[in-house]
Amino acid sequence: MLHTGSAGRVVRVQERNQSASLRRALTVLDHVREHSGLTLTQLSEGVGLSKSTVLRLTAPLVEARLLDRDRKSGVFRLGHGTLRLGQAYLATLDLRAVAAEESHRLMSEVRETVHLVVHDHPHVVYIDKVENDTSVRMASRIGSRGPLHSTAVGKAILAWQPEESLTGLALEPRTKQTITDAERLRAELAQVRRRGYAVDDRENEPEVRCVAAPIFNHDGVAAAALSVSGLTSRITAARVRELGPLVAAAATRISRKLGDTSR
Repeated sequence: MLHTGSAGRVVRVQERNQSASLRRALTVLDHVREHSGLTLTQLSEGVGLSKSTVLRLTAPLVEARLLDRDRKSGVFRLGHGTLRLGQAYLATLDLRAVAAEESHRLMSEVRETVHLVVHDHPHVVYIDKVENDTSVRMASRIGSRGPLHSTAVGKAILAWQPEESLTGLALEPRTKQTITDAERLRAELAQVRRRGYAVDDRENEPEVRCVAAPIFNHDGVAAAALSVSGLTSRITAARVRELGPLVAAAATRISRKLGDTSR
């Protein structure tokens, strides 16, 4: 007769065995992800497990379509079930939530206001704002719109849009510094692509400079942007060159969290 204490130990042993099997199965799945097109021998050697163990671990993965094994060659590849999982994950991502940590980190680092916007041609829409309480507050509001051509966030997005996105774009002057010539704007966007960030040098508001970088989604589309804004007395021309790489790095980290692998 099995005592209660013995039964408990049996259950714990079974749980540990199941946990170990799950970890090894995930190791197998991850190895195939990194080295697609592996034979049973290659996979066995790659994960350091016997062929019989690998076959046992891959059986439920193949059944769930997370792995696929070619009937003729016996080669293992990722199955379309992984694509469904990836799409489901990406569908649940909320840009504000994904960007929040990087936005707050960037604000703490540079001590200036950080904006997050999305592309809504021919505008950008401000969807989040992280302010430094010790500096002068920016007039921007969450939900407000801004033009593409005169804002750093707009130019950061526009630089990676198809050429036809410029066609018919109203280059209205917002300040004396606003770029209103199409060819000059094209040259500016080319510079944005080269250095990885855009600058609004008093082009949208007379006493404000802004530095922005594009955020790419899982399709590699520049659908959003991150920026640092402040008065020209705080964000000098020299400081712009310091801020640019910091903003670009933060935007890249957000892009990767969104599933972008192009950068």
